[in-house]
Order: sequence, then C-alpha cells, then structure tokens
Amino acid sequence: MTVTEDRPAAATGEIGRDRRRKEDQRLITGRTRWTDNIQLTGMLHMAMVRSPFAHAKIVSIDTSAAKAATNVVDVYTGADLGESQGVLINAWPITPDQKTPVHLPMPADRVAFAGEIVAAVVARTAAEARDAAELVDVEYEELPAALDMKEALRDEVLAHPDLGSNKSALWVFDSAEAGTGGNVDDAIAAARTDGVVVEREFRQNRLIPAFMEPRSTVVDPTGEQNVMYSATQVPHILRFALAATTGVPESKIRVVAPDVGGGFGGKLQVTPEEWLTWCIARRLGKPLKYTETRSESLMAAHHGRDQWQKLTMAADKDGTLTGFKIELTADLGAYVAVVGGGVPVLGAFMFNAIYKIPAYHFACQTVLTNKTWVDAYRGAGRPEATFGVERMMDELAHELGMDPMEVRRKNWIRHDEFPYTTVSGLEYDTGNYEAATEEAMASFGYDELRAEQQRRRESGDRVQLGIGISTFTEMCGLAPSRVLGSLDYGAGGWENASIRMLATGSVEVTTGASAHGQGHETAFSQIVADRLGVPFESVEILHGDTQVASKGLDTYGSRSLTVGGEALVKAADKVIEKAKPVAAHLLEANVDDIEFEAGTFSVRGTDQGISIADVAGAVFVAHNLPEGMEPSIDADATYDPVNFSFPHGTHLCAAEVDTETGAIKLRKYTCVDDIGNVINPLIVAGQVHGGLVQGIAQALFEDAVFDDAGTLVSASFVDYLVPTAADMISFDVHHRSTPSLTNTLGTKGVGEAGTIASTPAVVNAIVDAVRHFGVNDIVMPCTPERVWRAINGSGAGGADPTTGDAMPHFDAEGEQA
Repeated sequence: MTVTEDRPAAATGEIGRDRRRKEDQRLITGRTRWTDNIQLTGMLHMAMVRSPFAHAKIVSIDTSAAKAATNVVDVYTGADLGESQGVLINAWPITPDQKTPVHLPMPADRVAFAGEIVAAVVARTAAEARDAAELVDVEYEELPAALDMKEALRDEVLAHPDLGSNKSALWVFDSAEAGTGGNVDDAIAAARTDGVVVEREFRQNRLIPAFMEPRSTVVDPTGEQNVMYSATQVPHILRFALAATTGVPESKIRVVAPDVGGGFGGKLQVTPEEWLTWCIARRLGKPLKYTETRSESLMAAHHGRDQWQKLTMAADKDGTLTGFKIELTADLGAYVAVVGGGVPVLGAFMFNAIYKIPAYHFACQTVLTNKTWVDAYRGAGRPEATFGVERMMDELAHELGMDPMEVRRKNWIRHDEFPYTTVSGLEYDTGNYEAATEEAMASFGYDELRAEQQRRRESGDRVQLGIGISTFTEMCGLAPSRVLGSLDYGAGGWENASIRMLATGSVEVTTGASAHGQGHETAFSQIVADRLGVPFESVEILHGDTQVASKGLDTYGSRSLTVGGEALVKAADKVIEKAKPVAAHLLEANVDDIEFEAGTFSVRGTDQGISIADVAGAVFVAHNLPEGMEPSIDADATYDPVNFSFPHGTHLCAAEVDTETGAIKLRKYTCVDDIGNVINPLIVAGQVHGGLVQGIAQALFEDAVFDDAGTLVSASFVDYLVPTAADMISFDVHHRSTPSLTNTLGTKGVGEAGTIASTPAVVNAIVDAVRHFGVNDIVMPCTPERVWRAINGSGAGGADPTTGDAMPHFDAEGEQA
C-alpha cells in the first residue's frame, strides 16, 4: 500500500505505525469466545419454526408431537407468550405520520414474511431442538402478498391490512425551501431549453450482510442480573431496548458482546431471536442458547439496499451542473427496523457528493412489503447515493460528448474552497479532490487505457475495454447528537471512554465502541500509548460488556475512531491534568511549571522528571499526595462530535467485457482515499480491501432473489454468490492525508469507504465498455447474462429486469402521479 501525505506525519510514536493486531493471536488460534462457544451449567437450547409463506393467517399450531419428542422441555407460540415477549422498536420514525406496523418477536395471528417465527422449541441439545421443530404442525391460510415495491405503492395488496396502505413515510428535502439553493424544477426547465437534461432510473439490488459468524444469543437469568450474550454490534443499544420494551429495569440487565465475527450493519439490530431467548429463558429460569443456521441468517436476518432511483440531472451545455432531482422508492420489507426507515434518508445528504450543485431536491417514499425487513448495510444510504450520482455523472458526460473525468473536474469543490457548505446543508471541513484524482490517474495509467480502449473500439475487438470512475465523499463519524435530534432519531451520537491507571504501570481502557473485527484493541492502544507515553503493550482495551464499559453507543457508521477515538483522547488528557498536581508535589515544584511529554512529567528548565507510571504508583499507595487530593488520577470522557467527518477519494476501474458471452473480467482497480490522519496503515489496508470486495460484489455477484410467492430462493451460499479471493484481482491502494479539522486526531473514517466508492466504479466501467452498443445501464448484479442481453438489445436500460416497468412518480403527498 502506498502512502502519500499532504503534511509530514509524526516522526515518532505509535500513531501512524504498522502494528499487527494484538487481538488476532487469540482469534486465529481459537482461544476466544464466540457466543455459540459459551457453555453454562444447565443450559438449554432453542430452535425456531418459521413460516414458509410471505403472508398468511395462522389458523392453528399443533405442538403436541414436538412436546413429546426426546428431551424437549417445552414449545412456545405467540399465543403462549403474549405481551411478555415484548415488542421490537423502531428508533427512527422519519416523519410524524410514518406508518409503522407493530413488530412482535413471534406473532400469534398472522405472518408478514417468509421466515417469520411462529413457534420456538426448547430442548436439552440444539440438535434435539431442531429435530423437534420439524414436528410442529402449523395450519396457515395464505394471503395475497405485496412483493414488488412499485406494485405495493398502488395499495392493491396490503402487506399489513390494518395499516390501510403500504406507504410508510415520504421524506423530502428541497434546497429552495431550506434556503440552501435554488428551485430544482426551474433549473430543469431552463436546461431543457438551453442546456441538457439527463433522466435515468437505477436499481439498487437487495443485499444480505453475509457476516462470517451467524447470529447467536445466550441468556442467563439465574443471577441477580439477567445476562445476555449476543453476537451484536450494539450491546448498549440492545440493553436499552430490552429495558424499554420488556419492563425489566436497565440496572438489572447486562449485555455482553463477546468476540463477534463480522457485522457490516447486519448486527446493528434488536432481533426477534434475542427477544424470544430473553423471554423464554426468564420464563424457564434457566440459561438458554439460540444460534441460527446459515439459511436462517440469509432468510431472516435483515437485508440491505433495495431501492429504485429516478434521477434527473440538469446542466449547461459546457457540463456545469445546474440542478439535481432525486426521487427514491425504498423497500423496507415487512417491518420498520431499528433505523431502517432512516437509512435511505442518510442518502439525502450525499447525493450532491463532491459537486457544486445550485438547485437540489430529494424525496424518498418508503414502502412496506411482505419480504425480509431492511436496515443498515455497510455504508447505509451513502453507497446508494454515491452510486446514483456517479452513474449520472457518466451519463451526463456521454450526453455532452465529454470525458467523464472532465465533467467531474468542472463541477467538484476545489481544495481552496473549503470549508464548503453543500446544497444539502452540510459543511465539509477539508478535502483535496484534485490531488487524490491526479495521483489515482497517474497510478492507473488513465490516458494509456483510454487509448487502448479506442484501439479496441476501432478494431471491433470481441473483448471491449471499459473505464469506470467514482470520485466520492461520505459523511461518517455518526453523528452529532443535535443533527440526529433534528432528524427525529431516538438517541444521541456521543461516545464514552474511561482510563484507569493501575498501580503497576499498565493502563486499562474502557470504550463504548464495541468491535466486530475492526481492530479496535490495537488502534485504540496506539492512541492511548501515544497520548500517555506508555508502552503499547501496557494498554488493555476493554469493550463489549455493559457492566465493564457502562456507557456507550456502539459501532456503526465509521464512528469508532472519529468519535470513540476522540473520547479516548479527552479521557487521556484528563488523566494527565489530574496527575500534574501529584507530579508537582513529588518534584517539589509549582504545578504551573510542570510539563508533560512522552510519558514524563518534568519541571520546566530542569532535568527533574517522573514518569506517569510512577505517579500512578504514588497515587495507589497514597502516602505522599497533595493535601486534600483524592487518591485517583483515573478519568472518563464523553465526546459528542461537532460535525461529521468527510473522507473522500478517487476510484478507477478497468473492466474487460466479452461481447459474445457477456463475461466480465476486472483488469485493474486503483484507488486513492483521503481518510485524514492514519492511526494504523495495516488496519486501514484491511478495511479498504474488505470494503472494495463488498462493493464489487454488489456490482457483479450478490442479489437477494425472491420468487413469485415471496420465498427467498437465494437462501444459501449455493445461490447467494459471495465472492472469494479467487474472484478478485489485486488492488492498487493508496491514501492521502488531508486531516479533519473537527477532531484532534485529524481522522476521517475508513470502514465504509471502499464499499461506497467501488460499486459505481465497476458498473461505470462495464457500461463504458459496451455503451457503443446503445447500452446506458445494466441492472446489478451485472451478470454475464444481463450484459449479453443488454448488448443484444433485450435488457438495456434501467427497467426492472423482471417486469420491465418504469418506476412510478409521486406527488408531494406520496400519491402516484
């Protein structure tokens, strides 16, 4: 990985150092605790009975045969549990009139998607529970199902008949009304007369967060506290939700996220399985475990993306943007998940991307269907927005006969224009799009590949070359609490950390940011070691347990470093300030003369000094402290970000397309990401590589496919195609550093960058390779069959590949126009 800095990095210290992850030793040797590894005395096991129908009444459930099976303890239905099972929450109602169906963990009367739980079997072993689950006899009366989101908007078939409509909420942002820009309809009308207007419809395919470790939950109700172990990204949010919906005091609930094998947003959830394990364990008074199968994970854990995007872009004839109008339809599935309704709204602030757009309008209609519910997936709303705008910039360039990079250059925010307030109302603090792009183009060989592309076109080569561009930014570091409040989100965006100085010189750190594979223990140790001047090896990071790290808002939205890391810095600075009077007392100096550097307190102008470890030891014995001082230099801090952070970058993809078969081969992929100051380049490389693969997978491989009855037919890795290393090429990855001005570390966030940028880069490359055949879009995933059909005139354009329908338009009230 190549590193290019806009300013010199620190010459010494931990920050910026390639540290191997300290947590990997236990992870790769198996000396760790996944939730499913936990064994408690007297623990029982649970299996779920799930509906095969997308929409049906539950007529009757016969559990007698299951109850009579070997070692079965009991079988429960929704009617058995009633209100004691609690209810699942939606934390982000995006409008006051949002239609939100009641989401019981296990319904008693009606199922709303294939895979919904209708009975739970408890047995002595997991195998016996699964076997007995097959003996539960459920009689259903199948109901018409709302499956296609566009058809669902017509309200002819209702996903939830009691709501009277499938339309959940209409959320609108208009720059003219907000005072951030002009009227977009006026801009489009003017461009139709004396400019250019590009209109396209793009499909965001439905994806499944195929994390390494399936979801698992263990509940132990036998102690003074009720303890839940869960493979979750959000132990603190989970604890709060349990208390808020089940009536158990929060002080009586402890949630532990042990080592968690991946999440990607898929474990940013409060789930029916967790609630049922909680309820039934408490009812039985015994520890209880539930671990899903991989097919259950693909079918019933939440899905991501799933949008139709109608986009209208207006520009002058020289390519200068004058207006951008976005109309989204977003499928929520059967229920409004924890933040599911708000995920597409995040895109409202990113469709304008890195560009200066004078007039802007965003409208999103969320819709309920009888499919698996949808929530955050890596990037959450921002990949969808970046895909839309970057595809449109290529389409605009084609309409004008310009190079796609030139159109971008003409419209992006220049480095000397920062800080810059965008048409969507956000203030970008720093950036240098020109430098990132120049470096990417040079490394990629942009001009040489364009020349090769032209030669292949002219010769009629069977294999055509396409070049795709994605110049992106994202808002991460979720999120300033006041911003979340303005959007009616049900929580804040702060993060907490505490630092305990131990008597022997080592340091215990607790953080509310709970890791699920990001390398927190290593990166956070580097931050604390640098700030306190102690050895990296002496720092222990504790997380993922609400009893150990009692305050926190967990991990998602690239917030761990920019928000959680800043809380660590503030806690460390408090430790230093608390230790100064002790050091002054021990050195017989005035506290105003005490300086701190590299772990040592010294008296200004002298060679007298004492280490922070020795100060901690002196505080522990408390034999010689300043009069009236409490014997502690421990500290905690809660940091609420003042702004988002805005990493950016330029991603370039070269793809070869066999015009006779539609086969695609990635030839080269180069990216230059500006993620601010880097704590650990090795971890950054891993994050970027993983992100790139997930974004490329959306473009080429992954797709959650339902049949006409609403059954997920891609419910195993035989049918849901997750790429392997053999399907990828080596990436040419670089980064620059334009430090953020909104946090002291100067970091911007990297966890989602690769995923956000890579999908449009790949699709733009594929379309560019075959555009001379009259193709302007290929619906993702761009399989060889779809590419071949597009080339041969039977599948070009952005219409639904199943129905061929265009996306409907809606007026301000959400009525179909």
